[in-house]
Amino acid sequence: MAADKMAPCTTPLNNGFGRILILGGNGQVGFELQRSFAPFGEVRAPRRSDMDASDVDAVAAYVDAYQPQLILNAAAWTAVDKAEAQREDAMRLNAELPALLAEKASALGAVLVHYSSDYVYPGDGEQFWSEDSPTAPLSVYGESKLAGDDAVMASECRHLVLRTSWVYAARGNNFMKTMLKLGRDRDTLNIVNDQIGAPTPARLIAQLTCEALRQNIASGLYHLAPRGTTSWHGFAQAIFRQAIELGETLAIDPETLGGIPTADYPTPAARPLNSRLALGKLEAALGYSLPSWDAQLSLTLTEHLDR
Repeated sequence: MAADKMAPCTTPLNNGFGRILILGGNGQVGFELQRSFAPFGEVRAPRRSDMDASDVDAVAAYVDAYQPQLILNAAAWTAVDKAEAQREDAMRLNAELPALLAEKASALGAVLVHYSSDYVYPGDGEQFWSEDSPTAPLSVYGESKLAGDDAVMASECRHLVLRTSWVYAARGNNFMKTMLKLGRDRDTLNIVNDQIGAPTPARLIAQLTCEALRQNIASGLYHLAPRGTTSWHGFAQAIFRQAIELGETLAIDPETLGGIPTADYPTPAARPLNSRLALGKLEAALGYSLPSWDAQLSLTLTEHLDR
């Protein structure tokens, strides 16, 4: 892997990134990428009717025609449980697509940014996983994401592989919005309390992607998440507490929210108990500390409730 600084996509970075292709533009991260990168280049985020990201031939033809200088791959198979029965579909989007994009980026001299997941790690213990930690996915989804990471990092293109965790946003379907709906309708809930990680808003992912490219940080793998950790139970409590502070009326009392172990909530795909990600590599590259997960929740929750 290249250890040098990434060359600008076009002329000086303060003049923009040139032609930008966003895959998965309709998703949570893709929407925020469009919002963050719109001022810095010609952004295209094709809909499925224009380009089916699961059809590698269609993607290849689109890339050849557009000739992007920056490719942001937010397309992914994210149905973790369904991946157990639909392995080929998950592999097509999470492994074959990034491999193709890396090949195309290399041929074009473009930069590729690919988004990955905490699910590539074995999920045991209480340590913070570093970029050098051994991988051992527990699920087909995790295996497919790791295969995509490996393909990008083995390629000759300039790239950033950004592994993140527990993604949510003011838009789309996600844990924060589900909790708000349940909290308005129900006065009792039980939430898993032994999976630990950092809730990461899509907005932060997009903002830090833009910043990393503007600073020309070195090609490679980085963890991208807010500082601090919590459980899904702790995340839900914080959502309810902050929503009440913002004037929302909820049926649930955050202080009486029930907690249950993962073993009491079986799913087709195994979930990692430990999704703690070490952030030192990205912080050193950017030159500053990343914000806390609870402060980021406040921003995202406020945006959602103000819509």
